[in-house]
Amino acid sequence: MERTDKRYTTYVQILKEELVPAMGCTEPIAIAYAAAKAREVLGAEVDRVEIQVSDNIIKNVKSVIVPNTGGMKGIEAAAVAGIVGGRADKQLEVISEVTQEQKEEMRRFLNEVPVSMAAIDNGIIFDIIITLMHGEERAKVRISQYHTNITYVEKNGKVLYDLDAEMQAEGADRHSADSDKTEENREVGLADKTLLNLKDILEFAETCDLADVKPILDVQIQYNTLISEEGLLGDYGANIGSTMLKTYGNDVKNRAVAKAAAGSDARMSGCELPVIINSGSGNQGITVSVPLIEYAKELNVPKEKLYRALVISNLIAVHEKTGIGRLSAYCGAVSAGCAAGCGIAYLYGGGYEEMAHTLVNSLAIVSGIICDGAKPSCAAKIASSVQAGILGYHMYKNGQEFKAGDGIVNNGVEATIRNIGRLGRDGMRQTDKEIVRIMMNE
Repeated sequence: MERTDKRYTTYVQILKEELVPAMGCTEPIAIAYAAAKAREVLGAEVDRVEIQVSDNIIKNVKSVIVPNTGGMKGIEAAAVAGIVGGRADKQLEVISEVTQEQKEEMRRFLNEVPVSMAAIDNGIIFDIIITLMHGEERAKVRISQYHTNITYVEKNGKVLYDLDAEMQAEGADRHSADSDKTEENREVGLADKTLLNLKDILEFAETCDLADVKPILDVQIQYNTLISEEGLLGDYGANIGSTMLKTYGNDVKNRAVAKAAAGSDARMSGCELPVIINSGSGNQGITVSVPLIEYAKELNVPKEKLYRALVISNLIAVHEKTGIGRLSAYCGAVSAGCAAGCGIAYLYGGGYEEMAHTLVNSLAIVSGIICDGAKPSCAAKIASSVQAGILGYHMYKNGQEFKAGDGIVNNGVEATIRNIGRLGRDGMRQTDKEIVRIMMNE
């Protein structure tokens, strides 16, 4: 693929946009980011806080420990972390430089300052609105559609920034009839992910100038390896990673599964190490990378081969998620684990056929896993998904496959991916609502 090709430049841009550092689960970190920005806009001490979030944000923040808070959980803790210790210029690393004094101040703030939280439904699955007040002064910041997308800023009734108004002024009405993207998964300002497909991803991975992707992938290898190792060393969550190793042995397959799970063990339990995310998720970023790193060591492949395999795994995961959307009742670990299977197939010397069958086989196995929020059990779902990715590859190598018409499997890998998007985006919409009701004890 030529560097001048639109697909080439788009794929590089997708990697730059999707593979970014984050410290902590990305939904609470997005809340902290919005709160830090609102505090910056307010420019005064905060004496009242109003938090409004969509159901999926509630689901993904309720049970996860916010890093650098001294072990606090939940939406209010995430907002207060951003207000007290956040640096908005660091985006998803907004609370990476918190002092001990600020951690103590967070607890005092929660005890003394009124903080209200309400669920909202503006037709957008990913929606966060933070309003901070000091006397009669107030500042409002909204993040919607994806984690760093600030769409609205207001101070004392004066609109400082309104992305929707700007788009309409430019004639880019998001409700235009020629767009087949729904409101909730249209991502303004990001590269066009509809250009992704498995054949082109493979061509790009095999021909791209590594100088265009190596700086991103080097950090992914470094960060995600470190947090997976920390997960095995420490006592985090349900310790899925270390349990896998103790129970099932130390062969490469189990190491790959266990180390990916261990990274999530640490991350879901407040570990203060950063990760490189994928599709807005640190868990997915760990899942698409750590198993490949482990297999590359076992197979003793050149570093260049690992880079190209990581390109494949990362972009396939983004491709799968594009039709589903950022948040859904469909577990994102499934997309990432199945994509990891494709990267492992490539490390073994596989090409398009191996990857296509690996993806279809593995999706047929684990696509029923639900997302019921960020929490320790995510590590176990990662383990199951990576196992399915590896099994999907070995099924093909042994002449076995799931065929078109077997459930959600369709004729060809792209058709099956479209079915997964339909299942996760449309079919599980009511499931998503019911999960939130259950989690909120309604």
